[in-house]
Amino acid sequence: MAKTEQRNGLDVRESNMKELSDNGKSIKHELASEVNGNAINEETSVDRYGFTGGAQQYSAETVEDLPIEVLRQREAKWLEMLNSWDKWMAKKHKKLKERCQKGIPPSLRGRAWLYLTGGKVKREQNKGKFQELDDQPGDPKWVDIIERDLHRQFPFHEMFAARGGHGQQDLFRVLKAYTLHRPDEGYCQAQAPIAAVLLMHLPAEDAFWVLVQICEKYLPGYYSKGLEAIQLDGEILHALLKKVSPVAYRHLENQKVGPILYMTEWFMCAFSRTLPWASVLRVWDMFLCEGVKILFRVGLVL
Repeated sequence: MAKTEQRNGLDVRESNMKELSDNGKSIKHELASEVNGNAINEETSVDRYGFTGGAQQYSAETVEDLPIEVLRQREAKWLEMLNSWDKWMAKKHKKLKERCQKGIPPSLRGRAWLYLTGGKVKREQNKGKFQELDDQPGDPKWVDIIERDLHRQFPFHEMFAARGGHGQQDLFRVLKAYTLHRPDEGYCQAQAPIAAVLLMHLPAEDAFWVLVQICEKYLPGYYSKGLEAIQLDGEILHALLKKVSPVAYRHLENQKVGPILYMTEWFMCAFSRTLPWASVLRVWDMFLCEGVKILFRVGLVL
């Protein structure tokens, strides 16, 4: 497979990553055919998460609904925390973690993610920065690649179903702004689903700063050209698997399946393209509270 010099994504690798490149390429073609082969009409029902179909669509069998009284109680508790955030982070972090493990109330999830990641502080420290980046045209090589990836991100979600719709426009704005914020890193294909999930819960500027925090604080080095960080974490996951489940470890070894082949998309996309949507949100609640160790725990379970 020829090496593409400009692209820094799941389907572009050094020669020693050829198998992973081919795998990422096939996934991309499946998504493209999915979009072209399934027109979403106006009568299609939309689930509670905004999906009209696809693997992520909500099923009552996969989620246990909370009683409304419990949900309202949790919302009140989260509002109290968000309104006195510094105190909770300094003195009651254990309790905060417990509440994240129970699941953040949907009505407050976006605000909680912004606070948990430090995106709110980052935004306040850089007032006007996103608008400044948004007003710039961007590097043509990254702009072209980002535009070609937009329709592949959750094509069955109401925000991203329409080509050129507001969801795709905001996704383009956030990803383009990141390439200008980090020109040394540019754009990686795996950043698109991350940004799309954030835009389902946050306005574009807030989503941008949370993306910055995820790329720089939670998963540093994951989206760089060499992908050394993801390869290193793959080896760590493989060693943990040997300890936790020797049978599974031996099976993968016998089949010559290295960790980079099955965990790259899991970790780089934070399971957003892998799990049922209710599970994705719960994983993200804990991931943004506790960090990358949550991805390792989920990976070991899978």
